[in-house]
Amino acid sequence: MEEVAARPLNQRGHTVRRVSRRELLATFLGASWAAAGCRDEEVPDLPPGRLVEPSRTVGHRIRDGVGDLVSRAGDMPDEDWQTCDVVVVGGGVSGLSAVRRMVMSGCTDFVLLELEEVAGGTARGGMLAQQACPWGAHYLPVPQKENGALVSLLGEMGVLEGVDVLGQPQGAEEHLCRDPQERLFYAGRWYDGLYLRAGATVEDRRQWAKFQQVLDRWIAWRDRQGRRAFTLPLAGCSDDPAVTQLDKMTAAQWLGQQGFDSPRLLWMVDYACRDDYGMSVGQASAWAALFYFVSRRVAPGGTGRPFLTWPEGNARIVRHLAEMAGDRLRSGEAVVDINPVVRDGREIVEVVSLASNGADERVRGYRANRVIMATPQFLTPYLVRPWRSDRPEHVASFEYGSWMVANLAVDQRPAGIGFPMAWDNVFYNSRSLGYVVATHQAGEDRGPTVLTYYYPIVDESPKGGRRFLESIGRDEWADVVLADIERAHPEIRQLTRELNVARWGHAMIRPKPGFVWSGSRESARQPWRGIHFANTDLSGVALFEEAFYHGTRAGEEVLAGLSISHQSVL
Repeated sequence: MEEVAARPLNQRGHTVRRVSRRELLATFLGASWAAAGCRDEEVPDLPPGRLVEPSRTVGHRIRDGVGDLVSRAGDMPDEDWQTCDVVVVGGGVSGLSAVRRMVMSGCTDFVLLELEEVAGGTARGGMLAQQACPWGAHYLPVPQKENGALVSLLGEMGVLEGVDVLGQPQGAEEHLCRDPQERLFYAGRWYDGLYLRAGATVEDRRQWAKFQQVLDRWIAWRDRQGRRAFTLPLAGCSDDPAVTQLDKMTAAQWLGQQGFDSPRLLWMVDYACRDDYGMSVGQASAWAALFYFVSRRVAPGGTGRPFLTWPEGNARIVRHLAEMAGDRLRSGEAVVDINPVVRDGREIVEVVSLASNGADERVRGYRANRVIMATPQFLTPYLVRPWRSDRPEHVASFEYGSWMVANLAVDQRPAGIGFPMAWDNVFYNSRSLGYVVATHQAGEDRGPTVLTYYYPIVDESPKGGRRFLESIGRDEWADVVLADIERAHPEIRQLTRELNVARWGHAMIRPKPGFVWSGSRESARQPWRGIHFANTDLSGVALFEEAFYHGTRAGEEVLAGLSISHQSVL
């Protein structure tokens, strides 16, 4: 991710009407929040900061055409092309997981090409005020024992410790999210947990209890093959019509059919959809909503799996995976062309990349027996040369939502009334997801820290949402973040010494109704002329477990294609 100085609207050269501060806050926080937090049109003093963003220049160049780069590669003599067994495109969790699987079976003749200077994708982390913090995914639930591949990874990292009475893996104490884990801000006070029990009516409590009963029934449900309705990875889920029909309606429609209309319950399900999918309860499929609540519970009546977390979030796992790639991980090198060709009577895949170091650009070429595209599906028509003129039909089914993430370095913890500061701090009825505290795991409850704030762009049009996200600069986003947080912490502007912002334009796949079980995902994961595909979007839900699964699966496909002996871990 490149560091960009703070800049105004019109960041990408688009003509953008400059909105008033009241309009800005109303758009992102709601009219009532804007009226309360906007006494005048003058923007209060803002802390210094910058945009910390995924590299855009090369991405836009790929989108707009790379004919000149491909021509330069075509002019290179054969001796300038590097030959290898495998080229892995993309150093996010899927690409790194594919590398780990190949290395485990002795396949080491590969290169991993990553556009950014640091691997990890939306699981990467950073530093602010000498404190590690996440720029994306910030936790991982302890997997169930059936997910043996992921259990093995976490075991080799040393973050698991034995099993419980049900034989389920247990996280090592120092890596489990310490208490208090979650709290909710409502009507001037903080409350324990994320479901708002304070002031709940008899009907609210009845519907919440009924909702838990419905979840328990799905947790206990098994099809004729013994498969659960919802589990991780998604490849183990049942495809029984009783389950897949839930993918044909929105979560809001399903809740209505069940007779659920409690505002507190509806908010809770909406929060869940925004949290994992960047979609509202009226946008996400009912299947996806139930998947959120059911897939990580072992048995009826139980709670979800405990969370593993670190100050830098899932970047801790990324660092472990990247070590397995070693110097074969080539960061700052963007793939611009992937082309299956026949040379000397056999089919190979030629990969052209652009390595840049400031003003210095260098085109590189690789000839591989196999390629793993560990990139989102929306990139395939731009990168795979034959698909530029003949785009596969399944690509159009994949939609991606946008997010803004802000990291705030504060001089001390902000005060609050009610339940004490937790790891995850959520505002009831806010359009944001609140903030997590980077130093929570260290047990430091006083002094400076970093707060990581998350805001999903919940827009009916994903493309419109991206434009919306990118039309707002660092200062405007900083004002939105601070205006949201100061409802609970009026002193937040005075406490914040630096506030940096990242805008993720294609942050996560959107499990809209009809997508997860449409067949598009299955079509997209099929190898094509030596090219294998691995990304969390192939599951329809953007979770670490799914990225790891698809990377491992693609790694095993390549091992089989290269006739390298191995035993599947999936």
